[in-house]
Amino acid sequence: MPSLQGKVCVVTGAARGIGRGIALQLGEAGATVYITGRTEKNLADCVQEINNRGGKGIPIIMDHGNDSDVEALFERVKQEQKGRLDILVNNAYAGVSLIDKSSGKKFYETDPVEQWDVINGVGLRNHYICATLASRIMVKQQHGLIVNISSFGGLRYLFNVAYGVGKAAVDRMAADCAVELKKSNVAFISLWPGPVKTEYIQENILNKNDGSPGSLQSASMFAKGETIECAGRAITYLANDPNLMKKTGRILQTCDLAREYGFTDIDGKVPLDTRSLGTALARAGYTGLAGYVPECIRFPCWMVHFMSYKF
Repeated sequence: MPSLQGKVCVVTGAARGIGRGIALQLGEAGATVYITGRTEKNLADCVQEINNRGGKGIPIIMDHGNDSDVEALFERVKQEQKGRLDILVNNAYAGVSLIDKSSGKKFYETDPVEQWDVINGVGLRNHYICATLASRIMVKQQHGLIVNISSFGGLRYLFNVAYGVGKAAVDRMAADCAVELKKSNVAFISLWPGPVKTEYIQENILNKNDGSPGSLQSASMFAKGETIECAGRAITYLANDPNLMKKTGRILQTCDLAREYGFTDIDGKVPLDTRSLGTALARAGYTGLAGYVPECIRFPCWMVHFMSYKF
């Protein structure tokens, strides 16, 4: 694994899920990692594991829906680390339970204010605020990496309207901020993990399969998914890439980064290739046919782009 010794990182929403996994990997690489969340015990457990792996974890109990909490976070990092911040990972998200609760409903059948504010208040608005405050530190030091955790929902319909709009905006945020940050040697990318076996997925999909076709398909997809630490491993390699600035402004996928940098997930498996024709066929229910498709047959990125509804 590449080293992040001496680096200072902030990972938002790191109490559970992908954020926790990212924080653990950055800490294992030797970084000082500020982790944020609302649950003290979960943060404390994460900090202990970061420290056990050789990093330094610093818990910040806060609400990313509260602007003053966010401002205080970056002011504290600036003061304690003497104006240094190397990596920001925007991962905080408050909409998971609401998305689950409103599953199957059309956007016009739900409360628009609740849907927008809960799903995108933290998952989009807060990302922009965090990116702004982090950039002020990084531009001054003339280096840094900002990562927005996003998903395929930024390209095609997924879950609901508010979710897709938010993820598309998160991707565009990375692209446009990268334009203004490039001359300051600060990279900004949007990272798409594949299906991830988070605690929530394991509790509500993998371990509670109700036998319906949709449930079976979801369980099958997530059973082959990434661990919560795969994205963190990808970010660690990215931060050590001497050609990182050539990637700024782009959408990157964990499966592609694993192929490029030659790493596996922490369970030793290669991340599920979301650009593989075989994976696409399996998701569509053609599991038998998918078994005959060679792994080398993949959709090129330009073709993925044209899967959107934009043109």
